[in-house]
Amino acid sequence: MKTGKGIVLFVCLLAAPFLFGQTKPVAEVSVEKNRVLLGEPFRLRIQVQIPEGATGQIPFIDSIPHFEFTQPPVIDSSDEKGAKNIKAVYYLSSFDSGHWVIPSFRISRDVKTDTIGVDVVFSEFDREQPYHDIKDIIEVKPVTKKNWWWLAGGGLFVLLLIIYLLTRKKKKGSGINKPVELTDPFREAISSLEKLKQSGSGGKEFYTKLTGIFRLYLLRRKGILSLQETTGDLIPLLKNIGLSDNELSGLRQTLLLSDFVKFAKYQPAATDDQACHDEISKAIQIIERTHQQESVQKEGTGGQS
Repeated sequence: MKTGKGIVLFVCLLAAPFLFGQTKPVAEVSVEKNRVLLGEPFRLRIQVQIPEGATGQIPFIDSIPHFEFTQPPVIDSSDEKGAKNIKAVYYLSSFDSGHWVIPSFRISRDVKTDTIGVDVVFSEFDREQPYHDIKDIIEVKPVTKKNWWWLAGGGLFVLLLIIYLLTRKKKKGSGINKPVELTDPFREAISSLEKLKQSGSGGKEFYTKLTGIFRLYLLRRKGILSLQETTGDLIPLLKNIGLSDNELSGLRQTLLLSDFVKFAKYQPAATDDQACHDEISKAIQIIERTHQQESVQKEGTGGQS
């Protein structure tokens, strides 16, 4: 009887690598070239294969020492025979010359990517090439236009058209200018967030409107030109607006996740939508509270002086 149990145990030990070895993710990382010129863009590729039953995800990379992101990453995923394949392409560049190492990134608890070395060098200069003297500036004689009367006639026509339009607007106008009602940026942002939550929209549309509400609030309340900044450029501008390190970290993850959804076709879960909505709402409330406190302090200082 003991012999039979021993055989069963031995068979289970032999089969364990085949039963559990395939539930571990596999990660591959590569760069387009290991030697780049100063400021030359190149691509970092990360490919992860997650077998059925395994856990893992593509890493959220917001910064790499000595390198800068030139554009948002492109992430694509597909299912093949029960396994999930995820491919991510990051567009990098560096303005620090030297030999730098792209660190490893964690895919799951037991799996990390390999490190990759990249040499950032200056463009080569050929000392044997002859120097060229600076040439004198060549004067270009202005070309006289003979058909100047066409320009004069066209200018006269445009002038008459402008006069006609101006006099026409004065006749139709009522002469009473209605005052423009200014909406409070905070109330408008909170109202827009509530409408977005009740709309039931999701995916790219949800995250585009969500980040748009936050960026518009920053522009109107703090004067930050957030509508034209990328996420990588916007995050450093948020360090002095009242957010703690933990709050700033949560906001950073929300903005990066929004970029993945908008630009890389990443499919978030319903819990991600709610968490990102709450994170943006909390950040707006903290920034507004800090703004109100600063306004009160400025008024008090002005009154004493």
